[in-house]
Amino acid sequence: MDETTSAVSESKQEGPAPQPPAENSEARYERRKELLGSSRTKLVLGLVILILLVGGIYAWRYFTSYESTDDAQVDGHVNSVSARVSGHVIKLNVDDNQYVEKGTVLVEIDPADYEVAAAQARAEYADAQAQASASDINVPITDVSTSSQVASAQAGVANAKAGVAASRQQFEAAKAQIAEAAANNVKAQNDLVRYKQLIDKQEISQQQYDQAVAAAQAAAANLEAAKANADAAQAQIEQAQGKLLQASADFRNAQTAPQTMRVIRSRAVSAQANAQRKKAELDQELLNLGYTKIIAPVTGIVSNRTVEVGQNVQADQEMMKVIPLEDIWVTANFKETQLRNMKAGEKAEIEVDATGKTYKGHLDSIAGASGARFSLLPPENATGNYVKVVQRIPVKILVDPVPPDKAVLRPGMNVDATIITK
Repeated sequence: MDETTSAVSESKQEGPAPQPPAENSEARYERRKELLGSSRTKLVLGLVILILLVGGIYAWRYFTSYESTDDAQVDGHVNSVSARVSGHVIKLNVDDNQYVEKGTVLVEIDPADYEVAAAQARAEYADAQAQASASDINVPITDVSTSSQVASAQAGVANAKAGVAASRQQFEAAKAQIAEAAANNVKAQNDLVRYKQLIDKQEISQQQYDQAVAAAQAAAANLEAAKANADAAQAQIEQAQGKLLQASADFRNAQTAPQTMRVIRSRAVSAQANAQRKKAELDQELLNLGYTKIIAPVTGIVSNRTVEVGQNVQADQEMMKVIPLEDIWVTANFKETQLRNMKAGEKAEIEVDATGKTYKGHLDSIAGASGARFSLLPPENATGNYVKVVQRIPVKILVDPVPPDKAVLRPGMNVDATIITK
């Protein structure tokens, strides 16, 4: 019941009261209808305003809960496959757009030249090893030999000095014998003179005189022999002195043994180093031989193949690319004004133009600079022609665990990227 009807009923129950001017029934009905229409209009307007307010709040929260851009592409690694050695291509095992596993042999280069080089390096290494082994053996032998030479030289010097001393003693003895022989000779000659006088006087026998002559001659001979022995002893002194000089020279030569050992050890070390160098050369040749088989660095799709059988390739020459489709992401270039509420880990949605499907993902990271800073000719605002332009910042979005049809995604495909910020 409305308010007008309630008021009329209450007035009837209260008893006699001043009556207003009488109204006919049509006027009362029109007045009542006008009052009801005004109340309903206010109620409807209130409901509409409330609905619009609530809808506006929800719409504002929804439209501010995400950031979206169509400036986004599927991105991924592009692994270049190139030759590490030069040579003649004898076998090609893959075609363009073929799926290959990591480690698959893609191209084979003629290995003959590298096999010969490896065999030569192996022989040179064996020769160097033999020389190093001989040098190692020679070190202790030379050490013992030089030590013996030093000891022998020392003994030779001592013996030579003793020989010089003995020769000098013999010379002194010879000089004493000369003096004795000279004295005996003088006595014998004087006796002969006396015996000559006596024999002339017939005072002694001829036999006695002959004995005196013989004694004089023997004394003279003994004197000459003593002089000869003295000369021989002097010669022995000179000979002994020569031996001493030779022994001293041998000793000085033997004293170079430490330097000789250092030389021998240095030669042994050099031989070992040469063997190691030859081993490194052999390893390099074996590596080059292995490089004649070019393998896939990753699992993926072969693309942009430029090599053919029979072609001569050079080291570092690119032959093809391999695209790993399991490791892809989306690079979305958001405006700098869209980054205010973005942070790593937020959910993302990726709508791919090629498939028309939407994939789930999450924001991995935001680039360290705007895309313009990485361009060939970055803007230089300090030149005076500055115009403020909203910059775009690359954002990396990872596709969440792998949808079955993720393999259809290819680097370079256009997508629409949306980041859920709330």
